Amino acid sequence: MALYAIGDLHLSLGAEKPMDVFGGNWVGYMDKLKEGLSVIQPEDTTILLGDLCWGLSLEESQPDFAWINEIPGRKIILKGNHDYWWSTAAKFNKFCENNGFENLFILNNNYYEYDGWAICGTRGWFFEEERSGEHDEKVFKRELLRLEASLKSAGELPKMVFLHYPPRYKGYQCDEILQLLEKYEVRRCFYGHLHGPSHKLAMEGLWDGVEFRLVSADFLDFKPFTVIL
Repeated sequence: MALYAIGDLHLSLGAEKPMDVFGGNWVGYMDKLKEGLSVIQPEDTTILLGDLCWGLSLEESQPDFAWINEIPGRKIILKGNHDYWWSTAAKFNKFCENNGFENLFILNNNYYEYDGWAICGTRGWFFEEERSGEHDEKVFKRELLRLEASLKSAGELPKMVFLHYPPRYKGYQCDEILQLLEKYEVRRCFYGHLHGPSHKLAMEGLWDGVEFRLVSADFLDFKPFTVIL
């Protein structure tokens, strides 16, 4: 039994937006993902840290979720900035039921337990990238509320947090999210979103008592990161 994490699959079976056009190690990424994810067994759990696919709706994303459904074991999904298909948990659960997709779960205002750990998280937000609108501030505050709701729901369990956006990278940190990690004594934090040249901005290792890891697919060479083996 193992716990894995990987973000930013960027599947495009239902929408014509393959990542191969970006070149580099994205060329042939679907085959690389299939091979890399083949280590996952039915008894394992995999956290998918957002930007799963390019579909604009659940219906358009159906081929991508059929592909994800083939990954063995429990899959826990959180939202990324390109997950335009994201709706409500109820609609997603109904979509999975109608398509026979099993073991797909949404991480949103809740937590899941694995081997005595609480799996918490949300998308997060790059507030400094969205400076101009009142709506952006509302979204940022809503993400903080969602993260705290997830952390609160886990009670006294030791906590690890999964985010799409990095809460800190070279030249920037999101103080509000980092304060929540400290408040709830989070020990490990995993994030995605950074690609290509942005990999050099990643801050990994122990910072202020929290272990940070970048797990975007291209950073991992399309192999899942082993969180717990």
